[in-house]
Amino acid sequence: MEKKIISVINQKGGVGKTTTVINLAAGLSMKGKKVLVIDLDPQGNATTGLGLSNTTTSDMTIYNVLNGNKNIYEVVQKTDFANLNLISSNVDLSGLEVETAGDSRRAFKLKDELGSILNDSSASYDYILIDCPPSLSLLTIMALVASDALVVPLQTEFFALEGLTQLMKTIERIRSNLNPSLVIRGILLTMYDKRNKLSGQVEVEARNYFKEKVYSTVVPRNVRLSEAPSHGIPVLLYDKVCPGSKAYFKFAEEFLDQDKQVESAA
Repeated sequence: MEKKIISVINQKGGVGKTTTVINLAAGLSMKGKKVLVIDLDPQGNATTGLGLSNTTTSDMTIYNVLNGNKNIYEVVQKTDFANLNLISSNVDLSGLEVETAGDSRRAFKLKDELGSILNDSSASYDYILIDCPPSLSLLTIMALVASDALVVPLQTEFFALEGLTQLMKTIERIRSNLNPSLVIRGILLTMYDKRNKLSGQVEVEARNYFKEKVYSTVVPRNVRLSEAPSHGIPVLLYDKVCPGSKAYFKFAEEFLDQDKQVESAA
């Protein structure tokens, strides 16, 4: 079974999670892969970053799937980008935890719904990427239960690794109780500033500790990366030659190579 459902996760905010989801999705789709992005963050930044609206008037959202009002395939929306579909989010999603308090199966709701997409041959996605909220909440648990693998963006700054230990504990708990096959696909160093000695130190520490799990691609701090979402397009299309774009193109290639290696080993 291929590892197609991948959550991009880090319980710290502002580490480049949504930027990574949007641009990995764009990079993969430009290479001809069919990609579905699920925005699981109530802030809805992946939704607006891919050019769709995150206003609360729409019922075409992941919230309406997780609360039982819609089937998942009813809320898939096309984006303006070939091969790239989206399930959007908005602030309604923040109420889900309270609303589903009585449901003992709620941690499995996303997994169950995604099963219907995976079993539907007409909707054959190569990858489903989930943008997780910046917390270890019910939504994150749902994503961890539903995922085959995780990509963890790690900001190259002080305390970055301390935050990871908490995440690792959560992943271990999910593995032992709810999803034994969950793996960390890789750790992506983000917001790298080569003029700052600390960035280099965090990189060395991360590579020493996580070894080959750390991608060789490093995403630099780049103003274009933060501008692109306000235009509703991935940086790969907003400015193809800026350092951030080059890094995410390279990351998409490295990401695909991981699956080529698995296939050739099989």
